[in-house]
Amino acid sequence: MNSRRRLFRSLLLAGAATGLVACGFHLRGALDFAFDTVAVTPETGGAVAPELIRVLGDRIRPVAPRQDQEPPQVIVDILSEAREKSVVGTNSSGQVREFQLRLRVKFRMRTPQGRTLIEETEVAQQRDISFSEAAVLSKEAEETLLFRDMQSDIVQQLLRRMAAVKTLSP
Repeated sequence: MNSRRRLFRSLLLAGAATGLVACGFHLRGALDFAFDTVAVTPETGGAVAPELIRVLGDRIRPVAPRQDQEPPQVIVDILSEAREKSVVGTNSSGQVREFQLRLRVKFRMRTPQGRTLIEETEVAQQRDISFSEAAVLSKEAEETLLFRDMQSDIVQQLLRRMAAVKTLSP
C-alpha cells in the first residue's frame, strides 16, 4: 500500500511539472545585456538612479572616464523622477480617507556617440494607501515603504527594458 502511494505521488508530481512546462512557465532568469559597461546620469535628488547603479554593480563606469579607463558602452539618462501624492477618497465630513501615491520616471538609453537605443520613455507606478488621523506616524512609514517598493519595481522594469536591447551596432 505504501509503494502505491509513493507511485501515485510521483506520478502526480510528474504530471504537475509537465503541466507547468507545457504552459510555457519558466522562472525569470538572470538578465543578459548586449553591453558590458554602462554609465548612469542621475536626476538631481532622485532615488531611482542610485538604486539602478547599485543593482548594476560592477558594470558601472563614470560618464567622463579618466585617461586610463575605457568609456562606457551605453549611457542611461534618468531625465526626471516625480513623486506625487493625491487625495482619492474622503469621508462625509471631508476628512481624507485614502491617498494615491505615484512615482514616474523618464529615461533614455544611448551610446556615448549619441545613437539612441531606447527613446525617451516614462515608467510609472501607483499605489493606494488608506489614511487615519489616529495612526499618522505609522501611515507616514507605510508611505515611505510604498515609495521604496515602487522605486524597486521601476528599477526592475528599467533593467528588463535595457536587457531587451539586443545589439549596440547600427
